[in-house]
Amino acid sequence: MNSLEPKCTLGLFQGFGVELEYMIVSKKDLRVLPITDKLIYDEVGQYISDVEFGEIAWSNELVLHVVELKTQGPVRSVEGLHCKFQEHIRKINQMLEKYDAMLLPTGAHPTMNPDTETQLWPHEHNAVYEAYNRIFDCKGHGWANLQSTHLNLPFANDEEFAKLHAAIRMVLPILPALSASSPILDSKVTGMFDSRLEVYRHNQGKIPSITGKVVPEAVFNKKDYEEQILNKMYGDVAPYDPEGTLQEEFLNSRGAIARFERNTIEIRLLDIQESPVADMAVIQATVSLIQALIGERWISLKELMTFDENRLSRILVQVISNGQETIITDLEYLRCFGFDCNGNCTAGELWRHIAAECINLEEQPEVQHALNVILSRGNLAKRILDATKLNPDKETIEKVYTQLAKCLQNGGVYLPEKPC
Repeated sequence: MNSLEPKCTLGLFQGFGVELEYMIVSKKDLRVLPITDKLIYDEVGQYISDVEFGEIAWSNELVLHVVELKTQGPVRSVEGLHCKFQEHIRKINQMLEKYDAMLLPTGAHPTMNPDTETQLWPHEHNAVYEAYNRIFDCKGHGWANLQSTHLNLPFANDEEFAKLHAAIRMVLPILPALSASSPILDSKVTGMFDSRLEVYRHNQGKIPSITGKVVPEAVFNKKDYEEQILNKMYGDVAPYDPEGTLQEEFLNSRGAIARFERNTIEIRLLDIQESPVADMAVIQATVSLIQALIGERWISLKELMTFDENRLSRILVQVISNGQETIITDLEYLRCFGFDCNGNCTAGELWRHIAAECINLEEQPEVQHALNVILSRGNLAKRILDATKLNPDKETIEKVYTQLAKCLQNGGVYLPEKPC
């Protein structure tokens, strides 16, 4: 929200922006610790929003217990990027030792009580956070307890925007099949693989135009996007925001949002994984699929543009709930990915088909291994549930999530029978 990146002039797939969010928690009991400002102060001696380290930067988020690691503007390739993020994770964890704290991955904290544990960022740019809190009350899971991976993809003009937006809209419904990592909230298994996205869908219900159907509307140029999405949203929030603090593109909370101020589309749908190598596996699978759709590998872009947001959102809601086990019954949707079948298929089967068709990670064995685990053993939510079972006690939950924190520190991929 507080980023001031310059307008991107790169074309399709000539640059990538990646943002990873992590919680700061107690090493003793995983209690969230609101000390992101202390972490930043320890590094630079100031309470500021961004700390730059060349290609990677740290920044604050809405709440004091979350820190974001991000690329400084677009990088030319995501290959090897997990190693750079991993260096900063280890550096931060070392700095947190004095607080007996560490970083925790996954899309949501499993035992946090946001009603009592939420503290907003009080320093630079906090007017935006105060405005959100005044309108929506940010003491809820959909505000204070969520960590996501953001992927920014650039476009140079309206023609490229149309292609990119058309492809991204089609990919969004099946992304949680890969990335879901939030099956537990309030110390209970929720029955959904992606609980973060479920609360995200509803957390701004007071003003429905802000989130829409999560899958963006079928608009394919800047003029229509501004008229049908941005202006509608700005008008609806205005009575609650007389100072105009939120009259910016970041207000848009769809699963992918156009950032015309810097000529990128930002995908916000992905849960954070157990380590950067797993995040890069999800990101590279996503990018490869978007590239294939833009290249009209299976179907024309014109045909992709005919799918409206309601149709796509119905698939997304099912995948949020059931992950790779979701049965996809929309045969026309399946054919968009070259999956011609006489009957239905699961989201997992569809992703394995996509991986065989257009994802090549042979030169990145660590990333390939991470993707193989996701495709063969299930997304991280599935693997967490394999470890905790359906009615875990607090001790079991803390044990599993402590193992996930070790995976983050070590840069590994989580397997219940072989913790990192």
